[in-house]
Amino acid sequence: MFDTSPHTLKLLAAFVWYGGVVALLVKSASLLLAAKKIYPDENWVWLAASGGIVLGVIKAKYLFRRLCLKNIQRIDALVEPKLWHFYRIRFFVLLFTMVTLGSMLSRAALAQGNYSMLIVMAFVDLSVGIALLGSSHCFWKKLEN
Repeated sequence: MFDTSPHTLKLLAAFVWYGGVVALLVKSASLLLAAKKIYPDENWVWLAASGGIVLGVIKAKYLFRRLCLKNIQRIDALVEPKLWHFYRIRFFVLLFTMVTLGSMLSRAALAQGNYSMLIVMAFVDLSVGIALLGSSHCFWKKLEN
């Protein structure tokens, strides 16, 4: 009943991957805007944004691309793929932990108007969002095959 194809699993994995891209880019933009409202004349917002993009590109090339390809290879090696096999259970546990922690830290920074924390959280979120986006081409190359 829950049998599926590796192609479908790769599409589901890509969907989750792009969900992370959208969520992190929107969140980092809102954090940067909140920081800009606190100190409109400071340039840390622009430094955090450009640094997050640069670090994200590096992460995409050297870390996230490998993780993406490793998951695709794992999917291709599945003998009887089931609908929930598009990521391993530990990925979902890690994802839940990261989302919960990131949400709590961002909410605390926003609630307290903590400029430094807003900048740091935006930098981290933007770098991960850019890394996810930059490595997402792996899904489309492998879906063509």
